[in-house]
Amino acid sequence: YMLFYENKYLTDASELIFSKTSLAEYCYSSMFDGCTSLTTAPKLPATTLASSCYAAMFRGCNKLTVAPILPATTLANQCYGYMFQNCTSLVNAPELPANTLAYYCYQYMFFNCTSLVNPPSLPATNLVESCYYGMFDNCKSLTTAPELPAKSLVTECYYNMFYGCTSLNSITVYADDISATDCTTDWLYNVASTGTFNNYGSATYTDSTSGIPLGWTI
Repeated sequence: YMLFYENKYLTDASELIFSKTSLAEYCYSSMFDGCTSLTTAPKLPATTLASSCYAAMFRGCNKLTVAPILPATTLANQCYGYMFQNCTSLVNAPELPANTLAYYCYQYMFFNCTSLVNPPSLPATNLVESCYYGMFDNCKSLTTAPELPAKSLVTECYYNMFYGCTSLNSITVYADDISATDCTTDWLYNVASTGTFNNYGSATYTDSTSGIPLGWTI
């Protein structure tokens, strides 16, 4: 926890060996937070996560261009929260194969990754409260959202998910039920003024930043 916090001189962490495949709460949280010279991350082989284990791990690593592989398929509460916040050089997101989500598991994971172009696939169909809360907030280079296959939304699941993604102009959803509290609140706030909303579910959305932005084609 916070082992190399704000170390301005660390550039390469690739020789660090993380041999554990089962993690503990907060174990690597903020480990490289504020390491503004870090360009190379260590491998993260763990498949069994714990609450907040990777939270803010690389926050502020604004020279990091390649994210480590994240193989876990079952997540824990807030495990990836703020993990890559302010990684402004990150273009490609790591694959996120998890099908079992957890409370706030992806909260603000890529917040302010302003160079992010290629988002991960999000295969989970059974959502958990606040699971994608603010996940891509302020990713200004993102043009196409990952497909969202879930049929039933839950409380705050997409809250602020694409907030401030000013280049975003395409989104594909499959939801039939969007009645949960704040499930899409401001999820498309301040996106591109025109775009395409592919609605392959039966849900009806309002014309708003919490539904389908005005100016978009359905």
